[in-house]
Amino acid sequence: MELLYTGKTKNVYALENGNCLLKFKDDCTGKDGVFDPGENSVGLTIEGVGDVNLRMSIYFFEKINAAGIRTHYVSADLKNTTMEVRRARVFGHGLEVICRYKAVGSFIRRYGEYIETGADLPAYVETTFKNDEKGDPLVTKDALVALGVMTAGQYDDIKAQTQKITKIVADDLKEKGLVLYDIKFEFGYDEDGNVMLIDEIASGNMRVYKDGEYVDPMTLSKLFFAK
Repeated sequence: MELLYTGKTKNVYALENGNCLLKFKDDCTGKDGVFDPGENSVGLTIEGVGDVNLRMSIYFFEKINAAGIRTHYVSADLKNTTMEVRRARVFGHGLEVICRYKAVGSFIRRYGEYIETGADLPAYVETTFKNDEKGDPLVTKDALVALGVMTAGQYDDIKAQTQKITKIVADDLKEKGLVLYDIKFEFGYDEDGNVMLIDEIASGNMRVYKDGEYVDPMTLSKLFFAK
């Protein structure tokens, strides 16, 4: 297989059928040997992380596909920790989409003088450019359209899909006694311009609480699959 891209936590290969293969790794972002999903570099390796991230991604992608929402997910191979996906183009040089149910993290750092920590938010959606050097700057719908990154229609599709997908994830977590505060997604589009959810849906992409206490990503993965 042709290696297309070497990422921090996944490698991307080209398949003969035109799709791509994502190979999940046990490398984690962090600093000084401590796992931190917010860091921009690999800081440590934890055995089994790639497997649990793939398992959670499969679980949610299948639910989202069943709900009629377009994603890049095709199939997965747990034995080889790989996921086959449809090819997708990214918006600009990469765009992250965050949906917030609670005011925490960077939202509070920006707007703390207007709202209390932990206050409810109405499935608030925001977009940021993936740019480590610039700190993943916020970008508005009007800017995305003006810059030619996407059309107004594509933005509206992303926002609607983000809110639908977030509800699917939040409702599932709620059944497990967990509360979703916010979650981060990535979207791309096919050759016809149709928006689709891409990348992964794993514990490191969401902020979750249990009984009022923050649940770190590794613990969340264990709780999620606990029988």
